[in-house]
Amino acid sequence: MKRHSTEGRFAERVVSGVDDRGVEERIVIWIERKAGALWAVGRAVNPQHRSTDDARSDDYLFEGYELEDALERANGALEDDLRVSTQDGRAAAAEPFSREELLKPLERWFFGRR
Repeated sequence: MKRHSTEGRFAERVVSGVDDRGVEERIVIWIERKAGALWAVGRAVNPQHRSTDDARSDDYLFEGYELEDALERANGALEDDLRVSTQDGRAAAAEPFSREELLKPLERWFFGRR
């Protein structure tokens, strides 16, 4: 049975693409809040084929304290994957990550913990 461990994720984007062999792949990019007030940006290819939703250490592109830095890294990765997907002939589109979309879950996370 597959376990779900994505509760710390505040925002997520999915990009469909193809790998080097032309096989369909799914790229997931997310921003999460980790213990110790760390923001983290992750990127996983075909996570649906894993036995767990837990991120691997090599999935992380960024860990740090500044939200703006996390947004910059997440949007950079998203732009890169969208560009490659488009070059591969896929009609790829996804909204960039925004500060506003992260503030609401941050408030729920912060004030919900007492």
